[in-house]
Amino acid sequence: MNNKQTVTGRVGESTITIETGRLAKQADGSVLVTSGNNMVLVTAVSAREPKDVDFFPLTVEYQEKFYATGKIPGGYFKREGRPTNNATLTARLIDRPLRPTFPEGYRYETQVIATTLSYDGTFPIDVLASLGASAAIHLSDIPFNGPTAAVQVARINGQLTVNPSLVDLEKSDMDIIVAGTRNGILMVEGETKFITEADVLAALKFAHKSMLPMFDMQDELRGKVGNVEKRKFTPPTIDADFSGPVKAFLEPKIREALQMREKNKRYDAYDAVKNEAKAKFVATITDDKLQGKRGKELSTLIEDTKYKLSRDLVLDTAVRIDGRKTTDIRNIACEAALLPRAHGSGLFTRGETQVLGTVTLGTGDDEQYIDDLAGLTKKRFMLHYNFPPFSVGEVGRVGAQSRREVGHGFLAERAIKAILPDFEKFPYTIRIVSEVLESNGSSSMGTVCSGTIALLDAGVPIKGNVAGIAMGLIKEGSKVAVLSDILGDEDHLGDMDFKVAGTRKGVTSLQMDIKIDSISFEIMEQALAQAYDGRNHILNEMEKVISQPRGEISQFAPRIETIRIKPDKVREVIGAGGKVIKSIIEETGVKIDIEDDGTIHIASADPKATKRAIEIINGICAEAEVGKTYSGKVVKIMDFGAFVEVLPNTSGLLHISEIAHERIRNVTDVLNEGDTVQVKVLDIDRSGRIKLSRKALLGPPTQQQ
Repeated sequence: MNNKQTVTGRVGESTITIETGRLAKQADGSVLVTSGNNMVLVTAVSAREPKDVDFFPLTVEYQEKFYATGKIPGGYFKREGRPTNNATLTARLIDRPLRPTFPEGYRYETQVIATTLSYDGTFPIDVLASLGASAAIHLSDIPFNGPTAAVQVARINGQLTVNPSLVDLEKSDMDIIVAGTRNGILMVEGETKFITEADVLAALKFAHKSMLPMFDMQDELRGKVGNVEKRKFTPPTIDADFSGPVKAFLEPKIREALQMREKNKRYDAYDAVKNEAKAKFVATITDDKLQGKRGKELSTLIEDTKYKLSRDLVLDTAVRIDGRKTTDIRNIACEAALLPRAHGSGLFTRGETQVLGTVTLGTGDDEQYIDDLAGLTKKRFMLHYNFPPFSVGEVGRVGAQSRREVGHGFLAERAIKAILPDFEKFPYTIRIVSEVLESNGSSSMGTVCSGTIALLDAGVPIKGNVAGIAMGLIKEGSKVAVLSDILGDEDHLGDMDFKVAGTRKGVTSLQMDIKIDSISFEIMEQALAQAYDGRNHILNEMEKVISQPRGEISQFAPRIETIRIKPDKVREVIGAGGKVIKSIIEETGVKIDIEDDGTIHIASADPKATKRAIEIINGICAEAEVGKTYSGKVVKIMDFGAFVEVLPNTSGLLHISEIAHERIRNVTDVLNEGDTVQVKVLDIDRSGRIKLSRKALLGPPTQQQ
C-alpha cells in the first residue's frame, strides 16, 4: 500500500523534496530526499531491546551506488566493494550531529543507512543524506531530540553561497559543512584558503540561517504522517541507597586523584580508587546477578564523579586537571630530519601527545587514482594517519584504517593542502604519513604540525607554515570556560571539541563537534580568538627548529626536470605503441610523464640520466632551421635527387643540382642510401618541405684551366 507523503522547500537557490511512505516501509523510518537529479534513500531502525554496553550503539552507513551515475564499477569483480574514503567521511558527517540529539542513556542499537540512488554533481549529496537521516528518525517512533540539518557553504568572489555544485566549488576559497538544530550549530567540518576568524564566524552564521527551512520541512512532513508517538524511554537510574554511600566514598578520593598532573599517574590513581570501591561495595555481594549489576553501576558512578569534579574544578578555579590555566598551551618540543632515508621528517611533541611526520616525494606514476561517483580522479597529495594502540598505552587491533583514522587524516590533509606549492612550480606527488606515538589530546592537530616540519625538512617550497590547535568548552548554566589545547580527558568531559588549523595569515581547516544542544556565536568567537593566539604560539615554537624549506630536496628523492614541447610533437615522442618513449626509458632509466599540452616531466635520481633523456627528446622535437648545417643520412635515392634525414623523422630534398658544383648525371655517382652527408637548409616552404644543398658547403667551384 502506498501512503506517500511529500514536502518541498527552498534552500538557497535549490529546491529539496522529502518523501516518505513509498520506499523501504518496513524500516522504522524511511525517506527519499531529492534535489534535481540527486536522490538519496535514508532508513533508520532502532532495536526494541537495549544492548548491554556503556555507550550509545549508533552506526551510520553511507553507500555509493555506481548506477547512480550510470557507471559500472571498476576492478575485477565489477561491483561496489568496501567503502571509499569519501563514503567513510560522509558517514561520519551524518553521524556526528545525530549522536548528541539522542536521549542520554539510550542503549538501543540504532542503524542509519543512506544510499545514493541518483547523482549528477550539481548538489552536495552529503547534505541530502544528512537531512534524510534526521528526517527518517524524526518521522519514526525512535526517541530523538531533533530535527537536525546540514548545509555546505562556499564563498565565490567574496559572496557566501549555500550548497554549491562541484563546478562552483572549484572557484571557492571556502568549503565548509555545517550541521545543527534550530537552537544552534552542532558540527562544523571544512577547509578554507587563509580566511580570517571573522569570516569563519560569518560563514557559520550564514549556514545556520540557511538551514532553517530544512527544519520546517521535517516538522511539516511529520505532521502529515500523523506525528508518530515516540517510544517510551526512561534513562536508567541507580538506587539511591547504593549511589549515595558510593558517591560519598568516591568524591574525596577522585578529587585527590585529579591533583595528579601526569596522565598515567592520574589513571593509576583512578584504578586504585575503583579497586578500593569494588572491594568495599561489590566484592561482598553474594548474588552473582546483583554483583554484576552493581559492578557496572560502580563504573558509571566513577565516570560520573570524575566528570562532575573535573568540570567543577575548571569552572570554580579556572585551573585544569593538569594545572594549566584555560588559555595555556602545553610544553612543545620539535625536531627535524630524524630519519636518514625519508625525504623529510619531523617530530612534534606537545605535552603527552607526540606525532612523527614523514614526507615522500614521488612522480606522476605515484598519484592515487580514485574511482567514485564524481568520476575517475587523481590525487597528487595524500596524508595517511596512523593511530596504533600503544599510543594510549593499550593493546588493540592493528590492521586496516579505522573510520577515526580516515577522518583525522582527512582533517590534517585539508589543513596542509592549502600551503602546498602549485604543481607547475613543484611537479611532485607528495605523501605525508603521520605516526601517532603518544596521544593525550588532538593528535590530528599534532599531525598538522609534524607534517609541516617534515615538508620544510623535505625542501618543499610551501606557501606558509601551518599549525593546529584543539579548543574545548565547559558550560554549566551561565558558567563558561573555553579551553585552549585540550587533553584527552577534557575532550571526554567537555561540551565541545573545536579544532582550528592555519597559518598566521588565516585559517586553512576547521572541525567542531558539540555534545550539548548548541552553543552561542559569542562562545564560538571567543574560541576562534583563543585558537588564533594558541596557533601563533605553536608556530613560534616550531619555527625555532626550522622555519624555511631547506634549499634542496633529499638526495634520495627523484629530481624532476620539466620541459615543454609543441603539442603536435607529443605523438613523435611517444611513438607508435609507445615505442619511442619506452626506448628512452630503457636507455636512460628515467621516469617520463607526458601531458597533452606538451609538458614533459622527467624524473631520476641521476642528473646525467635526466640530461641524456632531455637531449634525446629535444632531438626528436627539433625542427630544421633555414641557413643551418646538418649532418644527415641519405634515406632514399631518386632520379632527381636524394632525401636526407637531417633530424629524427625530418627529411629534406637534396636536389641533384645541389649535390655538387659540377653537373652530375646520376645521384648514385656521388651518394648512396645510408651515406652521411653534410647539408645546409636553403629554404622551408609553407607546407614544411625542406630544400637542402650540399654544394653550398663545398666552397667556390674550381676554375677550369
